[in-house]
Amino acid sequence: MEQEKLLAVWYPVEEEMMKIINGLKYWGQLLLLPFYWLSFLMPRNRRLWLFGSTFGRRFADNPKYFYLYVSQHKEELDIRPVWITHKKEIMELLQANGYEAYYYHSLKGLWFALRGKVYIFDNYSKDINFWQSGGAIKVNLWHGVGNKKINYDNIHDKVRHPENMWERFKFFPRRLSDEKPSHYVLATSPMMCRIFARAFKVPEGHVIEAGYPRNDYILNGSIENILSKEEDAAYSCIRRWSSSGKRVVLYMPTFRESEIKFQTVMDLPEFNRYLFRNDILFLTKLHPKSALKREFCQNHFSNILNLDADMDPYVFLVQADILVTDYSSVYSDFMLLDRPVVAFWYDYEEYMENSRESYFDFKEYMPEVTAKNLVELEQALSIVLKKDVNKVARRRSRQKMFSSTEGNGCLEIIEKINNILSESKLEIVKKAVTNNFR
Repeated sequence: MEQEKLLAVWYPVEEEMMKIINGLKYWGQLLLLPFYWLSFLMPRNRRLWLFGSTFGRRFADNPKYFYLYVSQHKEELDIRPVWITHKKEIMELLQANGYEAYYYHSLKGLWFALRGKVYIFDNYSKDINFWQSGGAIKVNLWHGVGNKKINYDNIHDKVRHPENMWERFKFFPRRLSDEKPSHYVLATSPMMCRIFARAFKVPEGHVIEAGYPRNDYILNGSIENILSKEEDAAYSCIRRWSSSGKRVVLYMPTFRESEIKFQTVMDLPEFNRYLFRNDILFLTKLHPKSALKREFCQNHFSNILNLDADMDPYVFLVQADILVTDYSSVYSDFMLLDRPVVAFWYDYEEYMENSRESYFDFKEYMPEVTAKNLVELEQALSIVLKKDVNKVARRRSRQKMFSSTEGNGCLEIIEKINNILSESKLEIVKKAVTNNFR
């Protein structure tokens, strides 16, 4: 009893202490600004390309697959790829597999952050190390070709659209490493190039049109992957299931407030009986920010396998016969495989009313069989298991989102970054010549 009283007092105190510590860290980072300015003076190596992802916390997404591709062809490309991470476990995983990676606060991590000419990331340059990035060419590969409005196009984004002077001041440290007109960003079609130029506030000439590196992996398997122990175990389990002739359905929803409605529309024991009768393995892979992660981890059913939210979804996307999703941009990636999809829109009205605006009507962007409850989901799965009824409409949507389905995005990006480096060198030469003749 005494212990419970002590804990009841301690938890609020601990929470307040963490708020103070996080606040000091947030504002204290401004003390590093002089180091950022000084980093512009460092000579940078054009052959040294640095990679990072998700604020340095993950080895994932487009930077992961681009890094693996460049690393596996570094001799012929004459590029030295280095992964910079904020987690030592990622560094150890990569080094154990023969790849070059460093912790961002180690001496080598700091040194390479000052020397690398090309920064490649999927959120912001802080995925690597913003404070040492002055003078580097920054390429944002981003993390989704979706329908939800992003960055400056998202009017609800208070960081980019502060409503008053206090919000402008409060988010100033947060905006330091955000997108700048000098950055480059990757987009996958002429239509997406126009959208991304506006959303990231960069000139259209700074939008690189090419395929996503992660899609090179799912389209042609030309990139040798690295799996964690957990990913490898799950992959092997799914492969055994598939090899026995059973079907694999992957459920990948996005995160939003109304996703908790899933609990009321689904009866998982009943759904598991449907899956068992139809020889279906139902994989669930939630978004890392999902509010349902704890509940899904507690589910234990014969035909439902929960994948950890931090696992790499592209490892498992290629194993899926059918995708069940809602408003997630993973739909765009899965379109490239041209396999059946069920749009599970159990909270469609709430999502349209309370979430981000979209670029297109969702029914136009995702012309798939839809379901809003358990009965409709089972019916939809039964339909697409027999026949993919939306191939033609899906291909029309895919043509808008992707210029190419060849799976050669990595090569295209390398060529375009090399062109940027050549233009950068030419500008330096022009300035030197001009100064000499003054």
